Amino acid sequence: MAWRSSGRTNAELLANMSAHSILKTERARSAMARVDRANYVKELSTAYEDSPQRIGHGATISAPHMHAYATENLLPYLKPGAKVLDVGSGSGYLLAIFHHLVGESGKVVGVEHVPELVDWSIENLRKDGLGKALDAKQIEVLASDGRDGLPDKGPYDAIHVGAAAPNIPSALLDQLASPGRMFIPVGVYIQEIQQVDKDEDGKVTERPIMSVSYVPLTDRTKQGDW
Repeated sequence: MAWRSSGRTNAELLANMSAHSILKTERARSAMARVDRANYVKELSTAYEDSPQRIGHGATISAPHMHAYATENLLPYLKPGAKVLDVGSGSGYLLAIFHHLVGESGKVVGVEHVPELVDWSIENLRKDGLGKALDAKQIEVLASDGRDGLPDKGPYDAIHVGAAAPNIPSALLDQLASPGRMFIPVGVYIQEIQQVDKDEDGKVTERPIMSVSYVPLTDRTKQGDW
């Protein structure tokens, strides 16, 4: 049902994802309703299609249903005041959703290794009405290798990774708070979303969520330009 959730408007897209039990909670629905996907894509005519779209520099914005799954999965850790890291933050879409969940007392950090995408995502966030959050550094977007995370900004209550890693990067695991949760696609030819939980004592457990197909988490020199 996930791929049948396309709509003609943002509201219709979210309604279809709710009807297909992808969006399940009012908190997630409300946060996503405050973020217009048309501000984060290159082609406005396909903004509300439930499919991934190319945003240039070998990167994509994931299908809306994957953003919904990620938001719902991380929701217990996206409380007001929480600190969140989005690896491969791309267009900035999820940064906006996470900000609306953690609030002005929280902190959302995006890391993206393509400087042009960092600049574009900041433009997108401002266009979507989040200029004050950027100016107050409630949202930050930085150019760096996401596999290394951003240790000086952590630890993070929640980490979202928007590209597939062959293994869970140890740096990201180290930067996950206790307790904390990471949502990450893992694998090369066969990929699965892994829910990685760290408890109060630092014990880590992994649970596969679903099979997926993501672009690889790689360095800038190996990433193509579309």
